[in-house]
Amino acid sequence: MFDTLTDKLHGAFKKLRGQAVISENNMAEAMNDIRMALLEADVNYQVAKEFVESVKVDCLGQAVLKSVTPGQQAIKIVNDKLAELMGERESSLDLSSNPSVIMLVGLHGSGKTTTAAKLAAYLKKNRKKVLLVAGDIYRPAAIDQLEILGKEIGVEVYSDRLQPRVEILANSAKNKAKQEGLDVVIIDTAGRFQIDEEMIQELIGISQSVLPKETILVADAALGQEAVAVSEAFHKALGLTGIILTKLDGDARGGAALSIRKVTGCPIKMVGMGEKIEDFEVFYPERMASRILGMGDIVSLVEKAAEEIDVEEAEKLQKKLKSNQFDLSDFLGQLRQMKKLGGLEKILGMLPGGKALANANIDTKKFTSLEAIICSMTREERITPENIDFSRKKRIAKGSGTTVEQVNELINQFLMMKKVMRKPGIMGNAMSGMGMGGMPSAPMGGGLGFQRGSNRMKKKEKRKKRR
Repeated sequence: MFDTLTDKLHGAFKKLRGQAVISENNMAEAMNDIRMALLEADVNYQVAKEFVESVKVDCLGQAVLKSVTPGQQAIKIVNDKLAELMGERESSLDLSSNPSVIMLVGLHGSGKTTTAAKLAAYLKKNRKKVLLVAGDIYRPAAIDQLEILGKEIGVEVYSDRLQPRVEILANSAKNKAKQEGLDVVIIDTAGRFQIDEEMIQELIGISQSVLPKETILVADAALGQEAVAVSEAFHKALGLTGIILTKLDGDARGGAALSIRKVTGCPIKMVGMGEKIEDFEVFYPERMASRILGMGDIVSLVEKAAEEIDVEEAEKLQKKLKSNQFDLSDFLGQLRQMKKLGGLEKILGMLPGGKALANANIDTKKFTSLEAIICSMTREERITPENIDFSRKKRIAKGSGTTVEQVNELINQFLMMKKVMRKPGIMGNAMSGMGMGGMPSAPMGGGLGFQRGSNRMKKKEKRKKRR
């Protein structure tokens, strides 16, 4: 979402690099570029103006440290100001009641129903007993959707298609949760294409009936400045306690994330980063600021890895690598681990400087082909791929929907990697070539990430033969 903003901010910082000191003159053009970058990202005009003035005052008011350049200092100041603009630190959900009621509100199409399920799955993962309430009584499809999602994540959904008053439905759900000792009640409410008095009065009725601990606006990040106006209207009527931004993985300009906290005073609590249930995370302003400036988000990546990667499997893999018993089944396991972390593009986007690689000519579909090829092999073929003859390669290619050439490419590069790993002192290099936790590097253009390493080995062997 922030790719364009990131590129434009980098362009502004370039004008400060190489400068001996930061002055009014060399700051003016850079600050104008930052202002334009924010406005083009659909950031509220007043917010953009105040942000630039604040950055300018801090840049001119601080002595440049000897260890950093003026450009680096400006980036640090912009990073701190972006984090401050979005809330400085994360804002946790208030779950102090028993049960704690969370009411989700928002316009039609903002993603409330899916967000309700995502939030329930997140809380369940954190050992909370959750009850979902299908409060969008005007759309049977919304009730069906929530019930399907509830089954998928293993959370009960409370619904009553014959109850015409949603405040009575919500109160019955709260009483049920209290009787059964549940921790959290999440109410999915009806939306409209635009805010109207009827909707607001209905939401006020629900709020007065169940007294929610959290009244959270679910806002589509693609709305830009309109999201700020929408949140102000809901806040005035209901007294919002927070905001969940959805579709933050889209190609919208992202101004809502930078404006909404400053204008409304309501913290962004969670963000939806994709369509899957697990694409949902706590909003950390300082980490988002680092992502916007292209500095990655190593902390979130490490946390995600800690959740998804099986420690015992990782230890087994390490032993196999050391004894050179790593086979194609292990390689397949690493491909699947990378999928759990969100795929190569997401991983690169969370690494410092990784956005440039993520936007490069990386054929991510290659991984799907590799997985299909390995899945079309027998257990014996995965252990000893060097023994696979032509007829078997034809079978594997047909079963995986690929070509014999692609099967050959995978086998040859895998065998070359194993050959490299047998060399004394090469083990470390081979593992670094495999990327994080034994995962392959990006397949650019040709085959696997260890293509370059294998090419170097081929050149070495050719030189030996010449001698």
